[in-house]
Amino acid sequence: MPKTEKNEVELLKTWVLPPSATLGSSVRAKGILLEMRARLPTAVKKALDLDGVELTLVMPATAKAEFRAAAAVIADVMQQAETLPVIPREIEDILTIKTSERHRWLSDGRLPSTGTRTVRLNGRARRITFHVFDPKVVEDILDRGLVEEWREEDAAAKAENRRKAAYNAKLTRSLKKAGKAKKAQGEEPDEAATALRGWAEFDIDGLLR
Repeated sequence: MPKTEKNEVELLKTWVLPPSATLGSSVRAKGILLEMRARLPTAVKKALDLDGVELTLVMPATAKAEFRAAAAVIADVMQQAETLPVIPREIEDILTIKTSERHRWLSDGRLPSTGTRTVRLNGRARRITFHVFDPKVVEDILDRGLVEEWREEDAAAKAENRRKAAYNAKLTRSLKKAGKAKKAQGEEPDEAATALRGWAEFDIDGLLR
């Protein structure tokens, strides 16, 4: 074979991301790809590509040393893939949740964070910090169907808050109306009616039921 043809031969290697690493998420798979690229030399980053869950490294036959080094890095990340922290956009895709739900459940402790990560946005000096999550915890939430339970809890809490707000508004209107009626008749406000303001707080907290 002529020398010019030998130089056109490519070096190729593939890896398949297991479900335990991607958790069924294409966004998670892309995140693992980006993690691998971040550990590769700049000149080699684009030599690694992702198609579904299959990673492919393709380089010219003349770059054997670089190919071996890149393959070693990828193999190392593959071993860690199942334990790589889950970032916000990944957990939203895995659990099929909204950003507002992620923030709310993170704030009230239902969605535990394993820490934070700070990164620099591409082409910008600005850095952003965000929470990351343990993939095992995320998988457990997914398997137990906790997202639907949390949504039901949130809906019940929202309905209760609306009930309390409506009751409080109704009580306030009643007290104002009674006060105006007393004032129009030239009478002093009823101390008993005034005292009801305190009882309203007890009822809102469910202490009168």
